[in-house]
Amino acid sequence: MRFCGSLTAHHANKGVMITTSYFSKDAQEYVKKIPQKIILIGGKQLAELMIEHDVGVAARTRKSYTLKRLDQDYFESLDS
Repeated sequence: MRFCGSLTAHHANKGVMITTSYFSKDAQEYVKKIPQKIILIGGKQLAELMIEHDVGVAARTRKSYTLKRLDQDYFESLDS
């Protein structure tokens, strides 16, 4: 992995690699075995982080929904 070599060349021991695609199982296993700490962020996790931190996303409401719950008081008053 060239990224790992680049970290070594710059005397870095940590790095983050981001893709809009995904990382193969081989890549995921490789970063577990090397001394440098490399975080891999794939497309799905990237999208989740973008939504969580409101980066590059916009909220848009199309319809409103009313959630209803059972009114226990109504049914208890019928028993009297």
